[in-house]
Order: sequence, then C-alpha cells, then structure tokens
Amino acid sequence: MKINIYYGGRGLMDDPTLFVLNKMKEVLEELRVTVETYYLYDLKNSITTLPQTLKEADGVILGSTVEWYGIGGYMQQFLDSCWLYGDKEAISRIYMCPIVMSTTYGEREGKLNLATAWEILGGRPCSGICGYIADTAILEENEDYLRIIEKKAENLYRTINQRLPCLPASNQAVKQKVAITKNINFTPQESEQLSEFVADDTYVQRQKADIQELASMFRDLMGSSEGENTTEFLKEIQEHFKPQPGLNANYKLTIEEKKTPLMIEIKGGNIQCYYGSGSRADVEVQMSKETLENIVAGRSTFQASFMAGDMRMKGDFKVLRALDQVLIFGVRK
Repeated sequence: MKINIYYGGRGLMDDPTLFVLNKMKEVLEELRVTVETYYLYDLKNSITTLPQTLKEADGVILGSTVEWYGIGGYMQQFLDSCWLYGDKEAISRIYMCPIVMSTTYGEREGKLNLATAWEILGGRPCSGICGYIADTAILEENEDYLRIIEKKAENLYRTINQRLPCLPASNQAVKQKVAITKNINFTPQESEQLSEFVADDTYVQRQKADIQELASMFRDLMGSSEGENTTEFLKEIQEHFKPQPGLNANYKLTIEEKKTPLMIEIKGGNIQCYYGSGSRADVEVQMSKETLENIVAGRSTFQASFMAGDMRMKGDFKVLRALDQVLIFGVRK
C-alpha cells in the first residue's frame, strides 16, 4: 500500500498541520505503509506535474493550514492541476483524507472544500481532521489529541485496505449533467505556451474564421463527391422504438461525418426521425458516426457513450437517459 501526502502550507516550524501530518506518517509507516511526502512550497515551480505522482498511490492525504482565509494558494494550484492534467480514472480509485488545521478561523470550511474538490475530481473522500490550534505545543502535550490523530491514521489504513465503498455524491450528478471536460493531450509547458495565443483575441478570432472556412469547404467537397445518405439509421431507430407513456422530447444528433443533423421527435407513442433542422431540441448531442453505429448495433447506449466521453451533450441528462428507455437496440421486435 502506498499513500502520498501533499502539504500545502508554508513550512513554518510551528505549523500544527505539519505536526499532524508527521504523526500520521509515523503511524502509517508502523503499519508497513509506504508514505511519500510532497511539500508544495518547495515544488511550486513544478506543481503542474505532480498529478502524475497520483497514478501509483492507493490513498492521499491533503494537508493545509488556514492562516487567514481559505486553504492557501499552493493547495488550490495543486487541485487545479489535478483537474486539468490528472488521470481521472486513476483518481477515481484513490481515497483522500483531508487535514486542515487553523491558527485563525475557517478550518471546517477548508476541510469541506478539500473533500468537495476531491469528489468533483471523481475521487473517494474519507473522514479527515480539522481543528483550531493556536500553539503546536497543545497538540504535543495532549494525549487525547494524539490518540485522535492515531485513530484517524488507522481508520484511513483500514478504509484503503478493505476498499470500502462510498455513497454517490450529488456534485458528481451535477458535473455529469452540465458538461464533459476533455482530457488535455498537451504537457503543462505546451499548455502554458498555447495560453499566450488564447489571450490574444485577434489571433483567436482569425483562427476561428479559418477553421469555419475550412470546415465548410470540406463539407461541400464531400457533399459533391458522394451524395449524403439521408436514410442511414432511420429504419433501425423506428424498428427499435418502445413507446413510453408521458415522454415528449426532441433530440438533435449532430454526426461529425454528416452535414445535416439527425432529428428524433418523440410524442408519447409516436416517433419521427429524419435528417434536417426541426423544432427546438430538448437535448443536443454531438458524436461520431462510429459511436452511433455502436449504439445501433447494441454494443453501447447513449448514456454509456456519454459517460465514456465518446459524445458530448447539451440539455437535461434525464431526458438523454430516457432515450435509452425508448430505443432498445439490444432486442429486436
């Protein structure tokens, strides 16, 4: 078992968070856990590369100190890097224990912020520690406080060792409903260089215009060289329609290889599907032709394709999920 500790404070000698982290490290090492500590203030120039260190970890401890307001810039920068560059699949298997000590006010809010951020990243938060400690000597001399820290370390070990499940969180449902964040295939250094161009509005507008012109040109060339099939998928959709009472929804499927979107209009027991621009859509979907072929063949569903990142959507996620209930491609009539 391996646990990484990420400390986001300033490294002061009387920092109570450092004392708690060191004590937890002692307990975990006694339990034969490999523990590696990353001091973010020493690694401030390479924080964007630290999410790569999560891949081999079974659990992490995020420690920060509230000195005046919030969890501090180093920890926030690390969480931002996890969101932008982290492997979400790896993070989804990692348990996180938040440790936030305060020398002023706001330790509970800081602990909650760390837990919420980790949930949004897709990870598994555990019970952590927070408290107001004006003098580190209070921790060192109080046996009850030391026992609390030791018990938290032992509980973290048991949770990871037993792979205890976590109940789903509402912020995950909200994240799935509003958008999908695509993985960035650039290194942090390349992304920083690109950000200079992004900040130039003139450059961005010129690039957008060039892309639209090229896309229009290629669509026209494809349309003239081979006539677009305006009947593809229509028969399969109509054959596999299973009416659901009370469902009235319009879907617009934009297929990357086709110029004209596929419209699906459902009104109770009736369905209409055609290529064209129909009425206002409740859900708009963008996908490749291969993704839709997999759905029609019964190898996937609209919801599974969305969760896997094979398609993007705009609208109500519940309405998208209803499409799998009325179009059952796995079973023919």
